[in-house]
Amino acid sequence: MAAFLIAHVTVKDQDKLNTYLGSVGATLAPFGGELQKRGALIEVLAGEHDHKLVAILKFPDKDAIKSWFESDAYQALIPNRLEAADMTLIAYNEPPA
Repeated sequence: MAAFLIAHVTVKDQDKLNTYLGSVGATLAPFGGELQKRGALIEVLAGEHDHKLVAILKFPDKDAIKSWFESDAYQALIPNRLEAADMTLIAYNEPPA
C-alpha cells in the first residue's frame, strides 16, 4: 500500500532551501519516492496552521518512508534543512479504496 509524506514548510533562508530542494530529489529515488505536488498556502479555513508551503511525496509503503528518512544520504541534508526552513514532516498510509 502506498504511503505519503506531507511536508509543511516555513522558509527561513530561500537560498539554503533551494540548495536543500536541489539535493533531496536524488535521495528519494533509491526508496521509490517521488514528488507528487508542491504548493503555497492560500488561506487557513479552519483551525490554526503556521506553515506557508506544502509538498506531498509518494513512496511505495511506510517502510520506504522510514528507510529514506533514516538513510545516510537524507540525514546528511538535515543540517541544511534546519537552517533553510522550519518543517513538519508527517507520514500517512494511502487510504483504502
